Amino acid sequence: MIRLTTRRLSAVSTCIAYILSAPDALSTESADWPRLDDYVVVTATREPEPVSNLLVPIAVIDRDDLDRSLAVDVSQLLSQQPGIDITPYGGPGQTVSVFMRGTNSNHTIFLVDGIRINPGTIGVAAIQNVAPDLVDHIEIVKGPRSALYGTDAIGGVVNILTRIPTANSASALVGYGTFNTREATGHLDMKGAAGSLSFATRWLESDGFPVFAGDTLDRGYRNLSESLTARTAIGGINLTAHAWNASGNTQYSDFGTPADENFKNSIGALEASGAVTKQWTTLLRVGRMQDDLRQTAIDLYAETPSPDYETTNRTTLDWQNSIRVGEHAITAGAIWMDESTRALVYGTQFDVNTRSTTGFAEDRFTVGRHHFSAAFGTTHHSTFGNHGTYNVDYGFESSPGVIWTAGAGSAFRAPDSTDRFGYGGNPMLRPETSRNLEVGLRRRIDEHEEVSVSAFDNRIDNLIVFTYTADNPYGINGNIGKTRIRGIEANWRYTTDAWRARLGVAHQEPIDRDTGTLLLRRSRWNANGSLEYMLGHHELGLDAHTSGARPDVTYDANFNPVSVSLGGFTVVAATWRWSLGHGVTLQAKIDNLLDKHYEYISGYNTQRRSFVVAVRYAIQ
Repeated sequence: MIRLTTRRLSAVSTCIAYILSAPDALSTESADWPRLDDYVVVTATREPEPVSNLLVPIAVIDRDDLDRSLAVDVSQLLSQQPGIDITPYGGPGQTVSVFMRGTNSNHTIFLVDGIRINPGTIGVAAIQNVAPDLVDHIEIVKGPRSALYGTDAIGGVVNILTRIPTANSASALVGYGTFNTREATGHLDMKGAAGSLSFATRWLESDGFPVFAGDTLDRGYRNLSESLTARTAIGGINLTAHAWNASGNTQYSDFGTPADENFKNSIGALEASGAVTKQWTTLLRVGRMQDDLRQTAIDLYAETPSPDYETTNRTTLDWQNSIRVGEHAITAGAIWMDESTRALVYGTQFDVNTRSTTGFAEDRFTVGRHHFSAAFGTTHHSTFGNHGTYNVDYGFESSPGVIWTAGAGSAFRAPDSTDRFGYGGNPMLRPETSRNLEVGLRRRIDEHEEVSVSAFDNRIDNLIVFTYTADNPYGINGNIGKTRIRGIEANWRYTTDAWRARLGVAHQEPIDRDTGTLLLRRSRWNANGSLEYMLGHHELGLDAHTSGARPDVTYDANFNPVSVSLGGFTVVAATWRWSLGHGVTLQAKIDNLLDKHYEYISGYNTQRRSFVVAVRYAIQ
């Protein structure tokens, strides 16, 4: 059962009272900005579904959000979502950890056009290298999803969809900002009777700022990215090709010593889909992913001194079938993955090949005002054997635009290669498993306003934790953790012809059940809000993010761990867009408008007040 304290119960009651007090009648007046219900997403059920049909928590970051943000990478957009803690290890290009709903940073699957980009080495996707200018939109599904996606989906799934062909158009942007940050992007769409093609590219270079507090040496970042989507049809078969690539160099500090690394992240996929019968369509996707990270400095700890490296190459075969039987929408298929990982880090080297096969099936149907969804999956892992998982969800539409939901689900994560064979590795590790319960309420008040509230209880067993023991003074991974994460999330969204406003609030308790302490680098609560206003040819915006205190660990002179608490903070950003006509738009953004000093990670610098200006030219 999900147990709520008096404070949480009061907060939920207030949200529910507001949702249910609104009038039942729905306005027919339209708004320029889309409502959440206007979006059609693929990640929640693995096939296109309107958000209004879904029974699971979902968020969408759309193309307008991405354009307005002028962000260096997509992690800055994710930080504006309630219930997601973002912890960058310094400035542009530095590693970013994402803690969704209090779970670990390797408990969320990241996809680019449906292809998993989490490496098999450390499990944390390199989202700091994903350029927003190449992205059409981002779909975020919260909660366990191993039944449909296999290992790792304990916290949720984030699907980054690159630009797609729409109509003949082109655009270009040049920008400049603090830290001598320079950016140039280009985008081309072509569409005709034979098919369509969309190509986008971005070059970005920044001098950055010192990674550690007390350092004076700026650490820079360089990234060249490209994406391509091409579509055509032959004999009733729809063919799609996706490609995305990011490559460059990131400078950082290694225990006070300047260092840098070259990176390459890429995916490629070919899809074929078509109708077998009137009720049955099938899709076959073959994908290839590469994550390659190579230091330029020599690892003196290695038996044969050479630069450190971490490389993952993964081939994926994904077969999916969608079948309609009366009121039932059935999705079933299989995912086969063959993964090769190689690494040399701090003198520890490994070369590991891993295979897994996941079979899944989901049934969705509606009876009157009752909505049902049930998904079951089984994964066979070449090292850890078979694991069965499920998601069962129910929704009751009590009145037009109001739906109550309840669900339960499970997930697991197989230890990656670094967990088992890297620095502090332990070949005897067991998979992490989770069980989640959730209830929610979603209300579309009218054409302009929508609200939702949800509460969840997620328990994780066999949590993998890096610890120090008498037998392993330098640290080792072990299945010693049991975690219980209880939380509440509420979202409000309002749109008119001139205004768009959003507010999200999350309160969570990611607790170690053995010690009763809060998990590192996760806050108990955070809130995000944005306000946009159209005034003629101008668009003004404010974005605010506030987060509570979070625990962390630092090290004394003898490298002994010392617990610390990082204070809460609030940061505000201001944006401005001015349409000059003839396809020309002038943009500006000020980040950390109030110049707040704060920390995500003890001892690491964060961005102080900064600016960026850009000119965009578009041809429709």
